[in-house]
Amino acid sequence: MLTGRLLTLRELSRADADDLCTVYGDQKTVEHLSFSPRTWDQCVALIDSAMKDAETEPRRVYMLAAAKDGHLVGTARLALDERPHSAQIGFALHHGLWGQGLGTELLHLLLRLGFDTLRLARIWGARSPDNAASAAVMNSAGMIEEGRIRRHLWTGEAWRDSIAHSILSDEWSPPAPKPTAEQTHGKSCASPEIPDTEPG
Repeated sequence: MLTGRLLTLRELSRADADDLCTVYGDQKTVEHLSFSPRTWDQCVALIDSAMKDAETEPRRVYMLAAAKDGHLVGTARLALDERPHSAQIGFALHHGLWGQGLGTELLHLLLRLGFDTLRLARIWGARSPDNAASAAVMNSAGMIEEGRIRRHLWTGEAWRDSIAHSILSDEWSPPAPKPTAEQTHGKSCASPEIPDTEPG
């Protein structure tokens, strides 16, 4: 379990089925992902697969719930590559929560898992070329755009390119904690929020 200021990353359970269906069954939330909205049965199958992955040794896939106030509001995935110093990440957040800084925190929690816990040397993610919000979130975390992967994914309707971003262990540093109201002496420290969504 990894806890941030707004979100917690934790293992998925069968109790998350309804919340996961609310996220993955929503057309707006998955519009840039590689799949169409998923059914409840598909979400249950995904949870069962994630629970099986959690028991596999050595573990290679971390499919996790992104929870807010105890409820799943998104997902985070880290999968080790064939060369285990590297992993690919992906994340999703229900579209009703975009623009509140949650996607940025979700990404930082994934990077913490990869670099601090798993001691990886490289983490990368791929996004739709049309997903400017995902590009902004990854860029803000220090992930470097590496280039276009042509015909990377079949969406069920057409081939889709992806834009790859990556970050190395010596390029990443955890975000500084936000100052408290007392530390700012009542002054506003608000900054523009970035719309958040998933690489994919």
